Amino acid sequence: MPTPLELPASLRRAHLIGIGGAGMSGIARILLARGAAVSGSDAKESRALLSLRAQGATLFVGQRGENLAELPEPPSAVVVSTAIKETNPELAAARSRGIPVLHRAQALAGLMAGHRVACIAGTHGKTSTTSMLTVALQHCRMDPSFAIGGDLNESGANAHHGEGGVFVAEADESDGSFLTYTPSVAVVTNVEPDHLDHHGTAEAYVKVFSDFAGRIEPGGLLIVCADDPGAARLGDEAAAAGVRVRRYGRAAAADVRVLDYTPAPDGGVVRVLLDGAERELRVAVPGEHMALNAVAALLAGLELGAPVDGMAEGLAAFGGVRRRFEFKGRAGDVRVYDDYAHHPTEVDAQLRAVRVAAGTGRVVVVFQPHLYSRTKTFSAEFAEALSLADEVVVLDVFGAREDPVPGVTGALIADRVRVPVHYQPAFDAAAALVADLVRPGDLAVTMGAGDVTQLGPEILAELDRRAAGA
Repeated sequence: MPTPLELPASLRRAHLIGIGGAGMSGIARILLARGAAVSGSDAKESRALLSLRAQGATLFVGQRGENLAELPEPPSAVVVSTAIKETNPELAAARSRGIPVLHRAQALAGLMAGHRVACIAGTHGKTSTTSMLTVALQHCRMDPSFAIGGDLNESGANAHHGEGGVFVAEADESDGSFLTYTPSVAVVTNVEPDHLDHHGTAEAYVKVFSDFAGRIEPGGLLIVCADDPGAARLGDEAAAAGVRVRRYGRAAAADVRVLDYTPAPDGGVVRVLLDGAERELRVAVPGEHMALNAVAALLAGLELGAPVDGMAEGLAAFGGVRRRFEFKGRAGDVRVYDDYAHHPTEVDAQLRAVRVAAGTGRVVVVFQPHLYSRTKTFSAEFAEALSLADEVVVLDVFGAREDPVPGVTGALIADRVRVPVHYQPAFDAAAALVADLVRPGDLAVTMGAGDVTQLGPEILAELDRRAAGA
């Protein structure tokens, strides 16, 4: 039976608006496992809703103020994310009825209470690093609770209520809500301006990470990448303020030095100098950026009390995260992958890793810009990163929470790409276009944070259809 410590009173009957989203569905999973009465709504049916309904959640497809009135008992709290606007009918109904409203981060912080908390933050690499740490701790039989912004390939889940005393969470800086957490171990993989639609300026974005470092509990540890200028500066500032800091990377200032990295199509090997001794870490996902994430996860695991050999074995067994260079299938001699990269630095790092995985074949990337503000700010940087591919298809912008901006389309990026490029504003025509472009031996990757993920199976089906008709 869950104890009051495990399930705060405010969350014993929780209603989550947008419950099918990655962050919200994870909170719902943990609440259900701890015995809460969970209800929620989303705009459409999804795999997440089917799973939560099977676990006992009361769910509505469509968001109406009447949904709250149809519940057996009023919710003890309504949980929302930043994406839920004040005009949402369920949120308006909750406020009119005096039901407490919690931000998603506040709910997650409530679930963290009583645990030793490890938070993984950074502009890029949060999901992968959080996932690596979680899988490695599971390998060490520590059974952590976790909440991640993506589904682990090992379990297919994005969250879990564990019996161990550790809670591992991906800490989202996009809206500053990670300032709700008080970690004992914090990782910052990098700090590079993003989400300026919320933070306004690069300086404000950098400051929110400084504030996050100030949230680390007394005696806790901040782990930063010494190779990233923003994270390195953060580490220096935190150390000057009395926070204990460990640094990793190739830089001379690193406490854990990366000596070299050997890539391979199925991952790579990173050799590090850890506490005066050389160690090899095998990583089953490609790219030196992923190897650096593994080193960060190793340091966090050691701080949490995991054995170094167990962590190394767990990291070697890590099978990746859904939408992080996820293999979707093969049609003839063409391999198709899907990736979540949606910032220029992420696109650059992932395409360098894809180049190794492609071997002698060409790399064909289908990129969907995410957010009008990000597209406008970084169009030149996106074009430069995409030019690492052999052929590029650029779709129109996936606006997500933003309204369209006149003149801001995928063409802003496509017009600056330096390799053969195709601007395709008609989403339904993209799969056929890619099938026209690829050749035997090529590797195609769909890339972006929006619904571009749907194209992988469509590309494979189109290639199979053409092969059958040949």
